[in-house]
Parts: sequence; C-alpha cells; structure tokens
Amino acid sequence: MKPFQVLKGIACAASMAASVLYAGAAFAQTTIVVGYQQIVGPFVAAIADGRFDEALKDTGYKVDWRQFSSAGDISTALASGNVPIGVIGSTGAAAAATRGVDMQLFWILDNIGKSEALVAREGSGIEKPEDLKGKKVGVPFVSTSHFHLLVGMEKVWNIDPREVNILNMKPPQIVAAWQRGDIDAAYVWPPALSEILKTGKVISDSEVIGKESVPTFDALVVDRKFAAENAEFMNAFTKVLADAYADYARDKDKWTADSPEVQGIVRMIGGSPEDVVEALDLLVFPSAEEQASNVWLGGGAESGAVRAFTESAKFLVEQKQIDHALEDYAPFVNADFATAASK
Repeated sequence: MKPFQVLKGIACAASMAASVLYAGAAFAQTTIVVGYQQIVGPFVAAIADGRFDEALKDTGYKVDWRQFSSAGDISTALASGNVPIGVIGSTGAAAAATRGVDMQLFWILDNIGKSEALVAREGSGIEKPEDLKGKKVGVPFVSTSHFHLLVGMEKVWNIDPREVNILNMKPPQIVAAWQRGDIDAAYVWPPALSEILKTGKVISDSEVIGKESVPTFDALVVDRKFAAENAEFMNAFTKVLADAYADYARDKDKWTADSPEVQGIVRMIGGSPEDVVEALDLLVFPSAEEQASNVWLGGGAESGAVRAFTESAKFLVEQKQIDHALEDYAPFVNADFATAASK
C-alpha cells in the first residue's frame, strides 16, 4: 500500500501555467480557478447553466472552472495556493487538513451512500468481499472510495489489505483497465461506476460500510485566507448552491435524460444522460438548512462533518496513511456561509 501523497509535488502545474491563478496572498488578475470532479449533482448543473458566472460577475472575479481527475490532485493544488476552492471527499479533506492545508469545508455536495460501490468484474471469481484476497482492485487513492475499501477490509470483512493488490487508479483509468480485463474489481463512483456495472456486480457499497463506521460525503472546501478576505464572493457562491439544491429538491422528477440540467452535467463531466439520472438517484443532497445544522456543518465539534473528519483521521493513522491525527478538526469546518444562504 502506498501512503497518501497529498502534498508531494504540484499537480497539474503545466496545465495551469497559462492561466492567471490565485497565489495565496493576492490576485494578479481577477480570474480564479475552482476545481471540480466527475461528481453529479446540482453543483455541476449550476456551473453548466451559467448561474454561477452570472451571480459572481459583480464580485470582481471570473471563475475558470477546472476539472480534476482525483482528490489527490485537488489537495495538492489547494496546498500550493493555485486553487482556492475545490471539490474533495471527506477522507481526502481529513488527510489534507491533518497535513497542514489551511482550508475550510463550507458545503456538503452529497451524502455518498450507494453511489460509491465495490464492483466485481464478470469472470473474476469474486462473489463476495472475502474473495478479494489475491485479486487486483482499482481505486482512486486519497478518496472516500479508498477509505471505505480499507474500512471494509479492516472492520467489516476481516481482510488484511496486504493480501489484496490495491492499485491507485483515477476513474477513467479504472474504466480502461476494466475493459482490458486488467483488474478484477474496483471501488469507484459514477460515471465510471455506471460503466463498469455493465459487466460487473455490486458486492458492497458505502451505505453498507458507512453504517459500520462513518458515512462519507463529497464537499466543497475553500482556502481559509481567501474565504476571510472575500466574503462577498463566498456568500454569492454559496447562495447559488443553496438555490440550485432547492431547485433540485423541488423538481428532481423533471431531471430526466433529456432535461437541460442532466444534459449540462453530461457536458461538464461526460457519461451518458441515463447514467447521470441513475447516479443522481443514489445520492442525497442536503438543503442549505440541513447544511447549517449540526447534522452537517453547524454545532462546532459536535457537527457531523467534524465527527467524520475525526473518525476518518483516526482510521488513516491506524492504516499508516497519515502519521498523526489532530486533536480538533472543528477549525476546518465553516457553517457561516451555509447559514447565511439558508436565510
């Protein structure tokens, strides 16, 4: 097993060199990069339909929406100061905070549940999780899928991870390796999950494993200094999120394969419209009011996000993925913007 490589190197440096980026203390220009991943939901739909750009134009900043292929890449970009806002899973966020990335979680994108799953390829000989011994399993490292795969082995199925050949693969690499027959199983999210399910079957998922440990979620995090110095931008950004989530909750039955919302998500992250609709049904999207409550962001040390960070970090220490856990993860969770957006 390789340790989490959250802060080593500066990922995507070449692709970012041509853009004007946030550089920690100041802006050279008004363009900033916001990093997203191949994760479905109202957030990506709101990027696609332009409502973010419309709402943010009066704040003095223009957003360069940049897709990243893994949480590790976004963690590194956040640490380097190249990206002030990015999408990251709860496990990657806990690891990044522990390693010194000065950030705050300000919005829960989704409660993952069944949308991340362990899938066995047809003909692999894997019928149940215990059959993973000696097999090749693809998973993106520094991700919630990686965390729950390890938790499942250690806490649920009594498998020594050293008995499984766990391979660090980004979602597109998993699909390619799956199609070549190079891996026996994978733990991943849509649209890659939808693709591998065409010739595979689910043998466990994050809803099952979460009940045995802690739930996992995808989130938006922001550089602490940027958030403190740009309250107008952050409030406008989060208000778009709140409205987009309210729109989905009210009209989600209208998010069909041919709807503009689903078509927009496909344009942003790929996959088929049918797969996007299926993936949406597997996720839970908390409202702004729920975000602000102690179920997720509110309540300081008693918030759900802080508890998830704490438990994730403890497990990562046990697995020797990080060398220590922090005493308090409350400073890395900020409910202020969600609270303002909920009013």
